[in-house]
Amino acid sequence: MPEQYTILGGKVHVYKRPNSSHWQCSSYFAGKNRRTSTKEDSLAKAKEIAEDWYLQLRGKLRSGEIKTEKTFREASEQYLREYDIITQGQRSKDYVKGQHWRSTVHLVPFFGHWGLSEITSGKVQEYRIHRHEETMARRGKPPAHNTMHQEIVTLRQTLKTAIRHGWLDHLPDLSEPYRSSPKISHRAWFSPEEYKKLYEATRKRAREPKLARFKWESEQLHDYVLFSANTGLRPDEARRLQFRDVTIVEDDASGQTILEIEVRGKRGVGYCKSMTGAVRPFERLKNRLRPSRAYDEGRGGEGPKSTTNEPEGLRLPQPTDLIFPKWQRELFKTILEEENLRFDREGRPRTAYSLRHTYICLRLMEGADIYQIAKNCRTSVEMIEKYYAARIKTNLDAAAINIMRPKPKHISKNQSRTQTRTQNRPRPSTPETDV
Repeated sequence: MPEQYTILGGKVHVYKRPNSSHWQCSSYFAGKNRRTSTKEDSLAKAKEIAEDWYLQLRGKLRSGEIKTEKTFREASEQYLREYDIITQGQRSKDYVKGQHWRSTVHLVPFFGHWGLSEITSGKVQEYRIHRHEETMARRGKPPAHNTMHQEIVTLRQTLKTAIRHGWLDHLPDLSEPYRSSPKISHRAWFSPEEYKKLYEATRKRAREPKLARFKWESEQLHDYVLFSANTGLRPDEARRLQFRDVTIVEDDASGQTILEIEVRGKRGVGYCKSMTGAVRPFERLKNRLRPSRAYDEGRGGEGPKSTTNEPEGLRLPQPTDLIFPKWQRELFKTILEEENLRFDREGRPRTAYSLRHTYICLRLMEGADIYQIAKNCRTSVEMIEKYYAARIKTNLDAAAINIMRPKPKHISKNQSRTQTRTQNRPRPSTPETDV
C-alpha cells in the first residue's frame, strides 16, 4: 500500500507511488480527478506545494480557465465519430473527408478550448472575422461565400450533436448579421448562338485534331457536348453512365426516336428521356473503337495496362463499359478559351455543368412544361424557377402584360350642348297621358 495523507479537510490527497521518491497530490475538483507531482522528497514541503496547487485550481475555476462542461473539441470528436458511421453509404467519401478537414483545420483550433455554452453568436461572428483576416493575409482575397457557408454548417451540426447528448441547452443564432438580401446567382449557360458556336468548334476539333494521337479524345468530347446538351444530365451522372443504361426507343407520344436513360446520381436512380439530338452521338459512341487506355481510365487505373512498347489494342465497347470513361476537362477548357466562351457576361466560368443549364434554358425557351422539365432533370420546379426561368424572356407573356383599359369615347362641346338641349326639351303629350 502506498503512503497516503489528506489535507484541507480531505479535499487533497498526498501520496507516494511505489518505486518513486517524489510525493504526488490529487483532488477531485470541478467534476474531474486531477493530479500532479510535487517533485519533493520531503512530506512537509510536499503538503505545502499540494495546498498551493489546490488554491491555484480554485482561482482558475473562478476566472473561467477551468471548464466544468464539455468543450467544443470533445463535441467535435463525438460528431465526427457519429457522422462517419451513420452516413456510411449515404454521403460520398470526399464530402465526409471535407467535414473532417473543416473541423480539424478551422473550427477546432478556434473554438476547441471553449466550453459549449461559451459559443455565442458573438463568438461565431468573431470566427467569421478571423477567417476573413487569415485568408486575406495568406491569399490576398477573402474566403468564398460557399466556403464559409459549409464551415458554419459543420459548426451547426457539431452543436446539434452536443444538444442531443445533453451537453448544450440551445443552439445559438448562427445567421450572418449585416447581410442584405442576397442576389440570386443564375447558372452559367450557352445561349443558342453560343451553343452552336461551341459544338461547331468541337466538331472541327474532332475532324482535325491538332495531334493525331488525341483524335479519339476529341471525338469523345464532341459527342459528350451534344449528348449532355440534349439530355440535361449532371456531369457526375454522365460519368457513371454505362451503355446498358441507355436504350434507343420510338416515343409513342411524339413519334420521335429518342433515348431512354436510367440515371444514377446524387438523387439515387432516376429516368431521363432525351431530345432526338442525343441519338446520333450515342450511336457514334457505341460504334467507336476504343483504345485500351480508355478501359484503364474507366476502371480507375485498375487492371492490366498496355505498355508503351506494345501496339495499342482497339475494340468495341461492351454493355458494362462506361460511356464516358474520362472527362476531357483541359481540352474542353482550351476550346472554350479559343472561342471566347470561357466566361459568361457576368464573369462566371463555364464548365461541364453549363451544358445541363443550357438544356434546361433551351427547353424553357421552346415552351416546354416546367414540371416535366423538373421531372426529367431530377430536380424541383422551385429550383428551375429560381435559377433558370427568371432569365428566359419567352416566359413573359407580352399579351398578358401590355393590357390597357379602353379609353372613354371623346365627346365634343357642340355634341354635348345638343345632347343637353334634347334632354331638357319638354316631351309632347300623348293621348294616353293627356287629361
